[in-house]
Amino acid sequence: MCFATVRLVLAGLFIHLSTIEEATAQNIGCVVQSVSGPQRQVLRCHDGLSIEAETGAEYDLVDRNRDGQPDALNLRSRAVLVDAPARSGRRSFEIRTPQAIAAVRGTRWAVDIAGGKTAVFVVRGRVSVRRVSGGTGSVNLGPGEGVDVEPGTAPLVVRRWPAARASALLARFGR
Repeated sequence: MCFATVRLVLAGLFIHLSTIEEATAQNIGCVVQSVSGPQRQVLRCHDGLSIEAETGAEYDLVDRNRDGQPDALNLRSRAVLVDAPARSGRRSFEIRTPQAIAAVRGTRWAVDIAGGKTAVFVVRGRVSVRRVSGGTGSVNLGPGEGVDVEPGTAPLVVRRWPAARASALLARFGR
């Protein structure tokens, strides 16, 4: 069953996939896992990276160094929940949206695109967030904190998310 539209970026090529099949997932060092609860696609990668994409999410996985492991995710719609373990000697894993870039080492966080803005929320660990364009500087988020990144140049403001907002986002992933 197709839960997300995924494109795999390897060796500079975009390969459009309507669903990640087990063989394709293995080519990027991941396996597709069945889940109960809210419909979503879960990829578990050999280096411990876990990506959950909600139904209808559109994203590309990127393998910059062509080692068979995803290094980044380009998210165009909906939300993903990522659990990225610390990677010894490797660059941090990042999520790019039209508005923001969120990069981490060893954390769990969610990124949601809706209404022309990107929301980033940290469950555990630390996440650095900056605008793709139109602003300077970045913010660092800790557990329970989030930031809404809208088009423009206004400073990014870190806020402790109310329990209801955090719970509503995480419920989309069965949490």
